[in-house]
Amino acid sequence: MAKQLGFYVNLADCSGCKACEIACKDRKELPLGVRWRRVYEYGGGEWVADGDQMVPSGVFHYFVSTACMHCEKPICMEVCPASAISKRDDGIVLIDPDKCIGCRYCSWACPYGAPQFNEEAKVMTKCDFCVELQAQGQNPACVDACPYRALEFGDIEELKAKHGELNDPAPMPDPSLTHPAIVYTPHKDTRTSQSGGGQVLNID
Repeated sequence: MAKQLGFYVNLADCSGCKACEIACKDRKELPLGVRWRRVYEYGGGEWVADGDQMVPSGVFHYFVSTACMHCEKPICMEVCPASAISKRDDGIVLIDPDKCIGCRYCSWACPYGAPQFNEEAKVMTKCDFCVELQAQGQNPACVDACPYRALEFGDIEELKAKHGELNDPAPMPDPSLTHPAIVYTPHKDTRTSQSGGGQVLNID
């Protein structure tokens, strides 16, 4: 493989505004309920007694923007019975709607919940890394939409060299499952998938 394209997210700069989500839905004209990019709000802590008052203790909070991880070992591709999922030479993982039978195996297998069923088209869909924009030398829609420039994309090894190798901030799953093509700059409150200690605060 020539290279592996991936995403970079600066958790320290992400404000949770969801401009990336909106840009993705608009660009891809996604129907209600289908979200190729999601912004998770993650936090934790507790209230403890301090005399006659309750005060916060160990409180933390941050946002994680996520989409398909275009994994180096995409389990979605492994479980697809119709061979509808493929991985390009640049690492981008795509679903062929003409081959997809809508069985949802890929959705059940993916630890990130990236593949989503399109009720209108009756096929699975997911982030395609805006391949049509990249072919024109442009950035993915989510990258350009971020007002804080907290999103980047490029060769994952170059992104790691520039930004470090953190790839498992909570609530993301253990990266050893699929080796996601993603790297993050941590927020000061960032927990890892192993330490956790919080919960997703925006389930919908």
